[in-house]
Amino acid sequence: MLKLTKRRRSPNFYARGTFLKVAVDQSLGTGDRRQAEALLARLQNEIIERQTRGPVRTSEEFAAAALRYMEAGGERRFIAPLLLHFGDISVDQIDQQAIDRAASALYPNGSAGTRNRQVYTPVSAILKFAGVARDVRRLKAPPGRIRWLTEDGAQRLIAACSPHLCPLVMFLLYTGARIGEVLWLDWRCVDLARGHVSFPKTKNGRARGVPLHRDLMATLANLSHRDGEVFRRPDGKLYARPCGASDVSAGSKIGTAFQGAVRRAGIVDFHVHDCRHTWATWHFAKHHDLIAPQNLGGWRTLAMVTRYAHANTDNYREGMNALPSFGEIPGKPEGRKQEA
Repeated sequence: MLKLTKRRRSPNFYARGTFLKVAVDQSLGTGDRRQAEALLARLQNEIIERQTRGPVRTSEEFAAAALRYMEAGGERRFIAPLLLHFGDISVDQIDQQAIDRAASALYPNGSAGTRNRQVYTPVSAILKFAGVARDVRRLKAPPGRIRWLTEDGAQRLIAACSPHLCPLVMFLLYTGARIGEVLWLDWRCVDLARGHVSFPKTKNGRARGVPLHRDLMATLANLSHRDGEVFRRPDGKLYARPCGASDVSAGSKIGTAFQGAVRRAGIVDFHVHDCRHTWATWHFAKHHDLIAPQNLGGWRTLAMVTRYAHANTDNYREGMNALPSFGEIPGKPEGRKQEA
């Protein structure tokens, strides 16, 4: 797949990698990430169009088109359930309604984002690869959910955690890491002497590092092992790694234990991923800085972080009260008739 990279002494992003067996290494002519991402998507579409020029094979079965797509270097993730669902259906028979039905059948409880990522996007790519020109409408995702804890709420949650879960929850709250980055974190990525953790494999493909809070360092130092995965199940075994394209929710691995701690702490409507929201909200409240949490938390764009600036408007109260004071404005003089 193609990725955005930067080179030393160049302000612009570059597209590098291989897509459908086409090697690419070229400047995108912009240093703006959002524009670069749009140009990267356009470049991939151009490659697909070049690859599929010629006689249109609209009678081809979906399974055959999907296999050709993967053999040509297309993204393989999420394809297996689609093969089972569409199978020998001809690609020219797969319209918007068929894709909508597939999304509902395969992921009945999935969010709009999940269905877009795991159904609409790969099916659209396979149809385009097969020469079927169809504008696939994706689902509109609702506004992002923001739920975070106060320091008192976080303390109650940590106290309510079972012994094996407590270090993991503290790690989530103190680093802002995604649960999938934490469950299988290896001790080789943790430097207690330096007070630093690195995440070499992340959701957006960019490695990053995060300083460790002193309390978290002490908690990690008290763990009984120093090899392999840092966090373990209560029986000491490793958490099961994702199995298959449909297994994408790392939070479900600790869901029962986490929700038990949430109930014992007297907290309502709080999920594992909300620990990440909590960390970002705390960070902005303390430092009034968006760039740092974007880099430390691994968000793609600054726009994805700005929502945490609005989570607690009380942080701005001191600044508002520092504005010039005009005293009390006198009221309407008595006896004066109100103007029509």
